[in-house]
Amino acid sequence: MAKAFKKLDRTAMRKLKPGGTINEHGITFDRLANGDGVFTVNVMVDGQRIHRVIGKESDGTTRNQAEEFVEKVRRDARDDRLALPKGRKIALSFQEAAGKYLEKSTEEGGKDLAAKRRRLNQHLVPFFGELPLAKISSFDIERYKKQRSEETALPGGEKQKPKDKTKLKLTSKGTINRELAVLSHLLNKSAEWGWTSTRPKIKLFKEEEGRIIYLDIDQIKCLVECAKQDQNSQVYPFIVTGLETAMRLEEILSIRREHVDLQRRRIYIPKAKAGARDQPITKHLSDFLEGYLAALPKGTPWLFPSIAAKEGHTVNIRKAYRRVVAAAGLDPDQVLRHTLRHTAITHLVQAGVDLPTVQRISGHKTLKMVARYAHQNGDHIQAAMSKLEDRLKITG
Repeated sequence: MAKAFKKLDRTAMRKLKPGGTINEHGITFDRLANGDGVFTVNVMVDGQRIHRVIGKESDGTTRNQAEEFVEKVRRDARDDRLALPKGRKIALSFQEAAGKYLEKSTEEGGKDLAAKRRRLNQHLVPFFGELPLAKISSFDIERYKKQRSEETALPGGEKQKPKDKTKLKLTSKGTINRELAVLSHLLNKSAEWGWTSTRPKIKLFKEEEGRIIYLDIDQIKCLVECAKQDQNSQVYPFIVTGLETAMRLEEILSIRREHVDLQRRRIYIPKAKAGARDQPITKHLSDFLEGYLAALPKGTPWLFPSIAAKEGHTVNIRKAYRRVVAAAGLDPDQVLRHTLRHTAITHLVQAGVDLPTVQRISGHKTLKMVARYAHQNGDHIQAAMSKLEDRLKITG
């Protein structure tokens, strides 16, 4: 039976002056200084305090929506109690689930675990925290998206805010989508492992296809020369490998000596994003790697070893890479490590290599993802049309 409201009715809300508050049945209505009104909920459910901002009047939020939220929270709590296995008294929190998820994913040989751990620890866990995993709703996820959209992203992955505040920009939709992808995978695996019986829907942001940044031939030469002169002995092999294979950051840094086949000019990638694959390499890279491998300490299984890293190999080369990019006269906030991959793929397309072959080299899941690179520069397209014209020789 719906509760009767005596204080929180439409008349009282309309008369409420800025700074005023009305609270009834766990629902609060505040009149803001700008005249707008905001609804919040603060109720106890199964011994847990649930506090949520429902929304503003200007966004179309009504008291009915606040009531529906309260009812949903209580209904979900009842359903959770009925669904709990015998002997299970406490629901799994998101923070606990995140830790278990990373452990089980490691045991199962999951992919991109370093990136998943970073996104969980830096953003998802601080937001969802102690919220029971089974009670995370689409509403909670939309709140996360809103909060992240209003946060600033530090340039180039810096840990401290720059003195020049003009360099700050809002977190991109693409960045948030990558975080939501981790959340989605965690929720899917939770259902698979029996931690939850249902999962909320997650709506990703629609990303605009922006211009892909890549380096031209002169910029590549300058970058490579600066890498040769840098104090970090791994940054040159890293850059050359990236430019001559289009491999991703994690794929390069986790190359094992045993996976390099110089005779066949192949590097085996067991945990590639789209599945294990043999990565073709150039003759120049093969010749370089022959000498590079010979110079590595005996018994070292990694191409980029690091005694300081628990993984045994380098996992972050950002500082040295940014230093080399700056030395080459380029912008480290624009020319990122992934730019090496963009550069290799773009030049393959511009060289006239067919898209299926480019896909084979780049390891993309679909041709659609490769086709984006065909629009970066029209010169190769115009050259193709000139070839067609020369072949047809139509006159008159």
